[in-house]
Amino acid sequence: MLSLTGAHSNEAQPHHVDRPDYLTGPKAFIWHYVKTRPGQFATLMVMATTAAACAVAVQYMMKLLVDAMASQHDTTPAFIALSGFIGLIAAESLLWRCSGWLGCRATVGVGVKMRLDLFDYLAGQPIRYFAENLAGSLGQRLTSTAGAFGAFVNTLVWRISPPCIDFIGALIVFSTVDWGMTGALAVAVVLLMTGLIMFGERGRHLHRTFAAEANQASGDLVDVISNMWSVKAFSAHARERKRLSNLFTAEADAQRASWMYTERARFMHDIALWVLAGGMLTWAVLLWSRASITPGEVVVVSALTFRILHGSRDMALSLVELVQHFGFIEDTLKVIGQRQTVRDVDDAPVLSRRGGSVEFRNVVFSYGKAGEALHDINIKIPAGQKVGIVGPSGAGKSTLVHLLQRLYDIDSGSIWIDGQNIHEVTQDSLRQSLAVVPQEITLLHRTVMENIRFARADATDDEIFRAAKAAHCEKFIHGLSEGYDTIVGERGTKLSGGQRQRIGIARAFLKDAPIIVLDEATSALDTESEMEIQRSIVELMHDRTVIAVAHRLSTLSNFDRVIVVEQGQIVEDGKPAELRKKGNLFDRMWRLQAEGLAAE
Repeated sequence: MLSLTGAHSNEAQPHHVDRPDYLTGPKAFIWHYVKTRPGQFATLMVMATTAAACAVAVQYMMKLLVDAMASQHDTTPAFIALSGFIGLIAAESLLWRCSGWLGCRATVGVGVKMRLDLFDYLAGQPIRYFAENLAGSLGQRLTSTAGAFGAFVNTLVWRISPPCIDFIGALIVFSTVDWGMTGALAVAVVLLMTGLIMFGERGRHLHRTFAAEANQASGDLVDVISNMWSVKAFSAHARERKRLSNLFTAEADAQRASWMYTERARFMHDIALWVLAGGMLTWAVLLWSRASITPGEVVVVSALTFRILHGSRDMALSLVELVQHFGFIEDTLKVIGQRQTVRDVDDAPVLSRRGGSVEFRNVVFSYGKAGEALHDINIKIPAGQKVGIVGPSGAGKSTLVHLLQRLYDIDSGSIWIDGQNIHEVTQDSLRQSLAVVPQEITLLHRTVMENIRFARADATDDEIFRAAKAAHCEKFIHGLSEGYDTIVGERGTKLSGGQRQRIGIARAFLKDAPIIVLDEATSALDTESEMEIQRSIVELMHDRTVIAVAHRLSTLSNFDRVIVVEQGQIVEDGKPAELRKKGNLFDRMWRLQAEGLAAE
């Protein structure tokens, strides 16, 4: 067996670290990813603000050009102003194109890292979390969050920073024309912006609701599509269409409310634009009529007034959109950023793989408020022993193997593998020591070969063939259209339940872990095939620990030991033959199954 380094740990309660700070809110989240490429984002902002400054300077050059042409004394100033005008336009265009290139590299690169980070954190959630959240909805949230970040950067760089520079530049230019006009414009724009921002903030709940409804609708749609067999089998097309219609309608209502709120902001700004632009231009013409300003200054006042008022509208509406992007990110963090209930302790060592002994010490576990599922469980399994776990439905059999994999954390007690508390080692190293075959096998939408190799990525083809032969897969695989290269379909739907289970067992053989866990892993097989595979397990895994939750008790006849669980407690423990002689629960279950088979 491969040996990994690790340290022996005591039974102290593990200390769980909290979730990362960047998952606590949208601002921390965005800032975290901006800091991953500080040089690129800083350069991007400099490029955008410089380009905006060039645009303001172009308007001032137009003033100089008009005044130079109006003087008609010397053409040199006019050509100088024209050269500056053309040069600034070229510089502005170049800067915008460079910022577009850099923005693409920065945001797309961060989007990849962001989705991978969110996936990593999502993968650390317990199994219960995935039972409570739709897979399609979670995937949609990962993708939309990266898109929301990109939209946030685009909005900030290209739609918010330029109007800010326009405003500052306009105030500087206006100060050379008339101080009263400068003050009036500053006050008007600040009041307009403040009003629009406050109005936009009041609509934040609408944007957040739209984000939640969109993710819910997307998740339910994927769920229905992935369960299309059930939809057809139960003639549920009309029902599901009506259900999706209700979801899509709710999403559309939320989108309409969010959209129309933004339109109201645009309408308010259009009225303000009409009043302010008309007022500023009238003011400039009056000053010109008194010979207080030049024609060029009238031109620059009118051009910059329209520019900054249009820019203020774009900026205000962009700030509203930023709130929408925040809403999407906030919705994602609310779901995906939930605190993980099963986490590695700080600086947890890896599990040192040895013989594969397992021990449960006074284990108590409950599923929330549903009451105790397991009570005071004490089990000691020596390395290499073959142990069957049986009991009535709901007795807690599968819960035992789930706790061994640390899919949930126990309420009290401890679980040990090779003398190491599994709550104090890394989860990855723990699961590397376990080869688990669940009752319901779900395969990836890949080839048969790739699905078996999923257990051990470095396995050779010959090792895969041997594992498939041991799991009695060879016959049906060779009967497939492309053999080992056959695509199995989403979740393995192109294969029968028994075929999927055989592939799952082949993966367990291939993994070469010291502990094999079979959670009713052969329930979809006929009795003869099940007994053949159980014999293979006993013969080929003679040096490994095997823990098998079994439905057919007869398949455990070659096992070293059987543990009988009832109502979350161990009621019998011993060799199969000995337990049958005692005439208790195991014997009654055995006789009931035997009578059922005889009746068939």
